[in-house]
Amino acid sequence: MLKEGDKAPDFCLEGLTPEGEEEKICLKDLLSEGKYLILYFYPKDNTPGCTTEACDFRDNLNIIGEKAVVAGVSPDSINSHKKFKEKYNLNFYLLSDPEKKVLEVYDAYGEKKMYGKVTKGVIRSTYIISPDGKVVKKWKNVKAKGHVQKVVEELEKLLQN
Repeated sequence: MLKEGDKAPDFCLEGLTPEGEEEKICLKDLLSEGKYLILYFYPKDNTPGCTTEACDFRDNLNIIGEKAVVAGVSPDSINSHKKFKEKYNLNFYLLSDPEKKVLEVYDAYGEKKMYGKVTKGVIRSTYIISPDGKVVKKWKNVKAKGHVQKVVEELEKLLQN
């Protein structure tokens, strides 16, 4: 179980840059700018909750962008990410984890309850990772609506310390 204070597990995934370029993106690349990293895991492109969350990150990037890099991870394909990015004009990294290896390492894939039934799937989660690669904040089972505001507030607290 990954906890606050732990070193963020390394990874490399195929993904899209904020400009829409397709490339292999690793944790070290996302931390290379010396900013915090907001790494969030979501179930599926173009679904209501995931669209709400992605658009909230997009709309808050003017506040977040100077302090942190944002990257969303889901099991969706690069093609799906491209359509999602274009449709909603998303301005941050989207990474593809079809084998769910990174999702599992970050405790963002496993058993969850939906409508009273236990299923296996993506657990909507967000991490703030410091420029030196440590997990400084972790949210699990987040609600899409209003979550980004909590992330922004936490980031501002971190920067005051």
